[in-house]
Amino acid sequence: MWTIIKYEKKNIELLKSSLKNKLGEDSIFYCPKLLIQKYKNNKLINKEFNLLGDYLFCFHKSFSSYQIINNLQFTRGLKYFLMGFEKSQNEITRFIKKCKESENEKGYLSNHFLDLKINSQYKFSSGPFVDTIFKIINFQKNKINFSP
Repeated sequence: MWTIIKYEKKNIELLKSSLKNKLGEDSIFYCPKLLIQKYKNNKLINKEFNLLGDYLFCFHKSFSSYQIINNLQFTRGLKYFLMGFEKSQNEITRFIKKCKESENEKGYLSNHFLDLKINSQYKFSSGPFVDTIFKIINFQKNKINFSP
């Protein structure tokens, strides 16, 4: 069963090793990453970003038991387990599958991950324009033009 973990960024490796010691070596961790390349002072700079910030996915067959989750609550590097993961297994699995399909050979998500298409309609899910439907007109270098 997949679970979503919020972790302390400094202690990610400590968290992973602690969970592997407590759960066993069959634990699977997944954290989708983006590689952003920028030019600064005529030098190409590569910057790595976690798509989910300080959250990661962890799979282990024993996560279906609340007793296991409670025993792991005070693991070093762990802030908390995101509750409700047991009801969202299909969505989590689909999201991870889509991320893995969009990865390049180095393990970073490619540009085709979002699949935004011109003349398609989308809806804002948060922010000041929540529930506003818009249509993408065109893409520019750092901008997306749309009409309401």
